[in-house]
Amino acid sequence: MKNVYLLGATGSIGKQVLDIIDNNPLDFHIVTLTANTDLDGMSALINKYHPKYVAMGQEEAANILRIRHPQTEIGHDTLGLIKAATLNPEDHEGLLVNALVGMCGLVPTIKAVEIGRSIALANKETLVIGGDLIMPLAKKHHVNIFPIDSEHSAIWQCLHDEDINSVKNLIITASGGAFRDLSRDQLESVTAEAALKHPNWSMGAKITIDCATMINKGFEVIEAHHLFGLPITKIKTILHKESYVHSLVEFIDGSIIAQMAEHDMRIPISYALFYPQRKLNSVPALSLSEIGKLSFAAIDLNRYPCLGYAYEALEKGGLYPCVLNAANEAAVQLFIEHKIAFLDIETIIRGQMDHVDNILNPTLEDLLKMDASVKEAVFITTLK
Repeated sequence: MKNVYLLGATGSIGKQVLDIIDNNPLDFHIVTLTANTDLDGMSALINKYHPKYVAMGQEEAANILRIRHPQTEIGHDTLGLIKAATLNPEDHEGLLVNALVGMCGLVPTIKAVEIGRSIALANKETLVIGGDLIMPLAKKHHVNIFPIDSEHSAIWQCLHDEDINSVKNLIITASGGAFRDLSRDQLESVTAEAALKHPNWSMGAKITIDCATMINKGFEVIEAHHLFGLPITKIKTILHKESYVHSLVEFIDGSIIAQMAEHDMRIPISYALFYPQRKLNSVPALSLSEIGKLSFAAIDLNRYPCLGYAYEALEKGGLYPCVLNAANEAAVQLFIEHKIAFLDIETIIRGQMDHVDNILNPTLEDLLKMDASVKEAVFITTLK
């Protein structure tokens, strides 16, 4: 039985992780759980799983939970996340599942790697911001990082037993998001509510907005670079509206291997949790005859400039990916709160990337300071 330390238990990915665990009760044991502000959701999880430790994003929420569950140790904020990620440091067979959203996932991941705990990673920002720190650290401590993103899981599966030197290109597919059929002019008046209606996937709010701007695909390019060790020139993106082909790998001999499946995150989650085995699940089989045909098209960076910003950030390196992510996090929050327009997101990101005093080999402290500085600048500039 594998011990699981789950960060982000009440979010979209976290709930699906728990669904898989519920269907395989003899394979997993929940040790720690975290959530941001969902008190009722976490209370229900405490009653069901009896975790050894729980952490909430805010102290107020943690205090309420302490009253409700006096027998459970409960922490909060970054220190709480770190403890949830690193509890039982001698448990090297345990698995940290990082299903957090945003910058908050970085430090707990680093601390877990430092104690030798393997990671099932759904938190894109961890590698976008800190990939240059985390991957060498994971190698040093012999830690596996198993991707949960459907695109990276697909690449991982396609690369099975293949020589990385025989890879010509990684090809990451993109649905185009909620506004894929709209012109630039039409984007000027779209709402946050409309942006949250993804045509193929049911996901959390931030990642759904990120799909609409296509910066999510840019984050995945940066992630792929760190996970698979390939240069930016070998990581491509392509528009695939159906989202049945989750990614492809092109080899130097002309062969292309693709991974296909239904739009269901339980497949990549299950692959990461059970690796190197595959496990029967309740996801419906993909019917090729019902699909009929698949479409692919080049992505226009004039239509989706945020994807280009991500390639630029990866090429420049240093603090640029951190700035990209921080500006996006702040801008998306403002958009969801109806304080800016949709196209303002890319304008804010471009503005912050144009004023980076870069450090090529930033420390964790450098990254944390830059993240806070960019977010403060965005909020002050936008809301003044």
